[in-house]
Amino acid sequence: MKFSVAANMHRRLHVLTESLNMKVLSGLISSLTLLSLNVVGLSQVQAQEQEGFTFQKVPVTLLGNGCPRGTAEGILNGDTLSITFSEFEALASPPKVVSKSCNLRIGLNVPSGFNVQPINVKYMGFADVPQAGSADLNVKILFQGQEVPTSNNPNATFKPAFSDVWSKDVGITLGTINACKNPVSSIFGINSILTARAKGIPVGQETQIRIDTIDTTIGPVLFQIKFDFNPC
Repeated sequence: MKFSVAANMHRRLHVLTESLNMKVLSGLISSLTLLSLNVVGLSQVQAQEQEGFTFQKVPVTLLGNGCPRGTAEGILNGDTLSITFSEFEALASPPKVVSKSCNLRIGLNVPSGFNVQPINVKYMGFADVPQAGSADLNVKILFQGQEVPTSNNPNATFKPAFSDVWSKDVGITLGTINACKNPVSSIFGINSILTARAKGIPVGQETQIRIDTIDTTIGPVLFQIKFDFNPC
């Protein structure tokens, strides 16, 4: 009789333990399922946020006495618009002052379903200024024909005895291009003037300033425009 009672208690304890284990296992499975769904959802959102322009070439128009020879190209890839062509330079021997200009116009089509915001423009170069000389870099960034405000100075002045590379990473203060319902066609512009002054510099020397190419996998790039590319 005592053995029978003990056996019954043992069976009940076993059943209770199995029931508890099943509840714990069920709760664990539910938690893991929810976590998996959250991870999948997060991955989808991140993937959407990381989408950008498909790789494509866009038209670029050049105008100015300093534009490099050859055809410039605009290449869209992901969140970057790259302008490819050779270097742009102003070179002056004494006593000259030489200014070179090159104005770019880039066609950009934003596909529907996205908000796109330009965030910065990058360019770099070199200046070599002898004693008594000087050199200036002047850049204007335009959108739809209007100058775009910047968060830092896109220009630079190089004083006598400067001889080094320089670089610019200019923040753009521009509203979002809203293409949520319909695609948007727009025109970006970059106006550049390089001025080299050689008045009073030693004979046989030259003042030079140039915008150099940035080495990339797509070739020599003079300007890069970065975008924040978000789905609606």
